[in-house]
Amino acid sequence: MQQILVHARLFDGHQFHAGKAVTINEGVIGDIVDQPRSIGGFEHHDLTGLVLAPGFVDVQVNGGGGLMLNGETTLDELEAIADAHRAFGTTSLLPTLISDSWMAMEHVAALITSAHRRWGENSSLGAIKGVHFEGPYLNTARKGVQNEDFIRPVDEGAVDLLTHPDLGVRVITVAPERVGSHFISELNSRGGIVCAGHTAGSYQDMQPALRSGLRGFTHLFNAMTQIEAREPGVVGAALDSDEAWCGLIVDGFHVHSASMRLALKAKPRGKVMLVTDAMPSVGAKDKSFILNGEYIHAHDGKCETEDGTLAGSDLNMMTAVRNVVELLGLPISEALRMASSYPAAFMRMETSIGMIAPGYVADLVAFDPTTWTVRHSWINGFHRAH
Repeated sequence: MQQILVHARLFDGHQFHAGKAVTINEGVIGDIVDQPRSIGGFEHHDLTGLVLAPGFVDVQVNGGGGLMLNGETTLDELEAIADAHRAFGTTSLLPTLISDSWMAMEHVAALITSAHRRWGENSSLGAIKGVHFEGPYLNTARKGVQNEDFIRPVDEGAVDLLTHPDLGVRVITVAPERVGSHFISELNSRGGIVCAGHTAGSYQDMQPALRSGLRGFTHLFNAMTQIEAREPGVVGAALDSDEAWCGLIVDGFHVHSASMRLALKAKPRGKVMLVTDAMPSVGAKDKSFILNGEYIHAHDGKCETEDGTLAGSDLNMMTAVRNVVELLGLPISEALRMASSYPAAFMRMETSIGMIAPGYVADLVAFDPTTWTVRHSWINGFHRAH
């Protein structure tokens, strides 16, 4: 049965439309048509009062629904993490493994491969577009809450594991000054998407990394060297590069609003994307969890240790979109692009997700723009009311 989505205020990824309907056929967008007077032969979804937009794309999800991605996560638990974020409009995500043992990395790689075998079924596992390895090849000087015991030099066999094509999209965050340009070049040549993060490197350290294929900067401003008068640091390198993407945690805690506005002015349009860096508290009733043996509590929208150190975020993508509008003063159209088409382009998936256009995967979100509440989502054309 084909589906038709009617009476929404449609944002197709470029602009808003009124009086249009969207059809879905076999998991892909069929067409955008004038609002029909009568509907027959379609499963009908009336979206009166809602905005219909491309589903949100989050390239940094540590956990959700009370669960953290680690070396013991099961397929059912991975689906529960995706479910938790789907409720906030995320229809594509990269589960993110922070620095862990080699055995844990192998486990997560096998887990993501198993999830892809379920792709196309009526399951939130269809949102799993790949994996993000945030470590372990980082700099302990900028480790944040990552476990220093697991941060180490590059393992033998790392390139093969991190870039295996069965993983789908492969994002790897490294400290360039620790791994060297040759490693970055190898990952890049094998299809990996390499980002700089948890780095104490200098502006100069980032230049050979960028020439070797460094594609982005993980949670800009956080866990990296800052701009100073005579040393621009990693932040300066990120803002100075017209080609590199930057992820931004727009929760009002990780980065000052003025700093975020300056970054958006410095970067070419389309090169700054929203990420949540979400922890298990997102979509969970219990807002407390244990990380590396340390008690973490989410309150007032942020996750922190008992001594007040930020530990990931309690942010979801719907709230991030709202914050771009309310904290940064950008139009909702740009906020939606930062949550969909821009990260899709970063992941090299801009021809299949991040837009509402004929032939694109039917990954969609319908939300109430007055309450910023998700009411419907579609992953691979499969509908769920929220």
